[in-house]
Amino acid sequence: MKILIVEDEKSLAELIRDRLKKEKYETDISYDGEEGLYNALSGAYDLILLDIMLPGVNGIDILKEIKNNMQLTILMKT
Repeated sequence: MKILIVEDEKSLAELIRDRLKKEKYETDISYDGEEGLYNALSGAYDLILLDIMLPGVNGIDILKEIKNNMQLTILMKT
């Protein structure tokens, strides 16, 4: 399973990534909303862990854009 972490707080994003890697998940990190949206729409991910408050494009707008274009499991975090 490939997971995209969209989180602007670098230390938190890396903590989540490290924990998921220990469980054998493949992960990528996007640190802002624009990059997160671009990566999410690539179709390369099975799950997105998405922060709501992001620089650039916020998590709610990313969620709407993804849901308008594809079916994908998204877990929102605040």
